[in-house]
Parts: sequence; structure tokens; C-alpha cells
Amino acid sequence: MSFITTYTKKYFDPLNVDENLLDIKDIAHALSLICRGNGHVQYFYSVAQHSLACAKEAKTRGYSKEVILGCLLHDGSEVYLSDVTRPIKKELTYYLEVEDVLQNVIWKHFIQRDLTKEETKLVFEIDDEMLSLELKELLNDEINRNYLKLQRKVDLSFVAFEIIENEFIEFYKETMEI
Repeated sequence: MSFITTYTKKYFDPLNVDENLLDIKDIAHALSLICRGNGHVQYFYSVAQHSLACAKEAKTRGYSKEVILGCLLHDGSEVYLSDVTRPIKKELTYYLEVEDVLQNVIWKHFIQRDLTKEETKLVFEIDDEMLSLELKELLNDEINRNYLKLQRKVDLSFVAFEIIENEFIEFYKETMEI
């Protein structure tokens, strides 16, 4: 048996998912330390920040609690699998299958039901829109310099990840109460 040890000291096997081992603290902690774009960014911008931006956008648009949480957790599988850049990922059939299974278990566990096809489509439309804005920020700093600045809210030193981690957890809890 092969497993990873999570932040909360759980032994998690991403190939044989035990839903009871999923923990929002593990997801928030790890995503707050994983940099978007494999680190090819001007400033550290975590996957947790991106996920929060997606979830806040869904909330602003008045989408359902399930879509908001879907956006918040749409990269949750990266906590247990890491990520692969898009040009390579599309060629890795087995990885995509494992990622899909894990991501759906994460959504079902934290949203407390499966997302519909329509909800999943909305989640990934927002993800793509946020990605487009992030790329514009990276490619044309003069026009879009404020977008990521607003998302960062703080200069992220190594220890400031805790701010994002805590915001992620609090956003999840608040949304669950809707």
C-alpha cells in the first residue's frame, strides 16, 4: 500500500480514496502553498487564492451554494495528486481518470452531493475566466495590474500562507451555512 501523509497526519491513498480521510484543513493548507502556473508567475499566487477568487465570483453572480463550493474546491485533487501542466496533462489518460474520480469524491464529500453536469460546467467556465484574467495580468501588467493585487490583499511571504489557508476554511464554513 502506498500513501501520502497529509498536513493533519492522515495516511491518504489517492488511488484508493477513503472519503473519511478528507479534511478541509488539508485542502486549504496545501492549496495555499501550491503556486499557480508551476511558479511561472511574477508574484506568488497560490491555488487557494485562485480557488477563492473563483468561488467569490460565483457568489457575486448569485450561483447556488453547490456551484460556489464547486469553485472553491475545483482544484482539490491537486492536494493529493499534485498538478501537471495543461499541454502534458491532456495526454495522461490514466492521470485524468484518477483525478476525475478523486475530484468527484472531494466534491461529493464537502458539498454533500454530486454536482450536476450543468453545475460542473459553470464551475469550469468560471475557472477558465479567472485563468484568462490571470494570464492577462502576467502578459500585460500595464492594463491589468490591479486584478491580482486585489486578490493578494497581502504580500505573501512564506508564513503569510496561513492567512489564505484560514480565509479558505472560513469561506467554506460560511458557504455551508447558506
